[in-house]
Amino acid sequence: MRSLIVGAPIAFAALAVAWAGVLSGCGGVHYAIEVNSASSRVEEARALGADQLAPYEYYFAKEHLQQAQVEASEASYSDAANLAEEAEDHANTAIELTQKALRARP
Repeated sequence: MRSLIVGAPIAFAALAVAWAGVLSGCGGVHYAIEVNSASSRVEEARALGADQLAPYEYYFAKEHLQQAQVEASEASYSDAANLAEEAEDHANTAIELTQKALRARP
């Protein structure tokens, strides 16, 4: 019985290390989802002409996306995912403003 009790802390430590590895891997997955979505929206904004019709929002989105990629290259996945999410928000705004400007044209 004593050997089971002595082995429990070791098993617990091994489990904790395994979970830490799993959880750190999730950051990369979350970042990948965010950056793919943001990248698609930034590209959509560019294709619509947001660089001319909503330049502030477009370039803000583009720069945040680039910074997200820098943060991911340094394994700062949480920061990278947050930057990618912000990039997507601004790309969405750029798309909305561009579509509004295109509808208003004669």
